[in-house]
Amino acid sequence: MEERNKTLGEFIIENQNAFQYSSGELSRIINSIRLAAKVVNYKVNKAGLVDIVGAAGEQNIQGEDQQKLDVYANEVFIQTLINREIVCGIASEENDEFITVEGSDNSHNNKYVVLMDPLDGSSNIDVNVSVGTIFSVYRRITPIGTPVTIEDFLQPGTNQVAAGYVIYGTSTMIVYTTGHGVNGFTLNPAIGTFYLSHPSMQFSEDGNIYSINEGNYVHFPQGVKNYLKYCQSEEGDRPYTSRYIGSLVSDIHRNMIKGGIYIYPTSSKAPKGKLRLLYECNPMAFIVEQAGGKASDGFGRIMEIQPTELHERVPFFCGSYNMVEKAEEFMHDAKLSKY
Repeated sequence: MEERNKTLGEFIIENQNAFQYSSGELSRIINSIRLAAKVVNYKVNKAGLVDIVGAAGEQNIQGEDQQKLDVYANEVFIQTLINREIVCGIASEENDEFITVEGSDNSHNNKYVVLMDPLDGSSNIDVNVSVGTIFSVYRRITPIGTPVTIEDFLQPGTNQVAAGYVIYGTSTMIVYTTGHGVNGFTLNPAIGTFYLSHPSMQFSEDGNIYSINEGNYVHFPQGVKNYLKYCQSEEGDRPYTSRYIGSLVSDIHRNMIKGGIYIYPTSSKAPKGKLRLLYECNPMAFIVEQAGGKASDGFGRIMEIQPTELHERVPFFCGSYNMVEKAEEFMHDAKLSKY
């Protein structure tokens, strides 16, 4: 069978033996995410036709206004994972605490936990801009047969066994890795099937796009300001092109295909950064590294950070390897110049 005619289901079956623990559970988790993504995609594509856009009237643990689609996507992904009885715990951006799955008598025997941002960039829904879902899968570290604890979720990104994102855009795609490269699957809406459309996705070592909210320039640390000056200078293949959508999934997806760097640094308004380590930065870092790129907090590898809380925030630099390396140089130089 030609690679590009392969369905996501066929790809999962063919590659499940490559998983470190080949019990079929991880394959079923990916299949569950595929199903939930199709349900959410259906609602996203009806936004504007049904009462699913706008604020839900509540705030999440981050203090952010929840959108109706945030709540809907969160419920769909959680219920799909719970109903399949394949995970022992779930953590979501939209929930204050992690969820212990209490389904059947055997639910505590499940080996995996899932962390997710069910609808990243949902504030863009009202203006018809791409949004996405981000997910991360870990093997539990507490004894099988017992309820999950916070320790099962507070694992460094290096322990991830799978991570991916769904992008709901001009086409709907699932992009994921299990530590053996990155592959992208596009939904054929006529028959509801995902097909392998982007095999072995790779970042170019260099790129010419930088993605950052320059409106916050005055609040950025000096190292970031210096790097932006470098990006805008007329030397070599510069100036680079500025492209910023404001949806993490969309920005990183574009940069992986085109070559570029995504930056969400600390600032005087967000001294710890804004993006969440466990269900935004770690899964994206896993994907980026598997695609030949680099992911950093500006000084070190994102996936080596030991989390201390469920909704921990960190600065995030990721993308084409050489671009991230250069940004780190500016961060180090600026730090040294203080002393």
